[in-house]
Amino acid sequence: MSGNSKRKALKKAPPQRSAADAPPMSHEKERRIVARVYALGEPLCESEGIELVCVEYQRESRGRILRLYIDKPGGVTLDDCAAVSRQLGDLLDVALEEIGTYSLEVSSPGQHRPLGKLLDFEKYRGNTAEIRTTLPINGKKKFKGVLEGVSDDTVSLRTNSDSLAIPYGLIARARLVNYTEKTDVNTRH
Repeated sequence: MSGNSKRKALKKAPPQRSAADAPPMSHEKERRIVARVYALGEPLCESEGIELVCVEYQRESRGRILRLYIDKPGGVTLDDCAAVSRQLGDLLDVALEEIGTYSLEVSSPGQHRPLGKLLDFEKYRGNTAEIRTTLPINGKKKFKGVLEGVSDDTVSLRTNSDSLAIPYGLIARARLVNYTEKTDVNTRH
């Protein structure tokens, strides 16, 4: 199965509730939950020969979503997603009781591969990315350009107009644009 195919395995969700039912949560608390999920999920994924690419925790129209993107050489299968969802879901039920009601989704990263770890910004140097920040930089929060690497917890991005230094701690979301392994400029043949 291709690493670009969208595969999802959903944790058994409680009855559908609207986003209005989900209590507001601070950005800092969301970051702590994401960090905890990484801490629990990375060893589990590694034991299965899978990379935990990114963890997102956000409020959407259908409620809170905890979304994990996983990958492995040759791509992930639906069985990979289901296995990670089942095992991690059990861990989270015990370790994150305070999280409240949420839906767990596990899928492959696809062509708009999320960048979750600081090392990802170096790993995918030379590829086009979209970055959204929590606070404005030069009056903007959304940027698109070519990744130039990382230095001192700062991501360098070359846009059409200039080069930007974006502190990693200000990045709310980052994704590669139309990425495939064939377009990875860092692939050596």
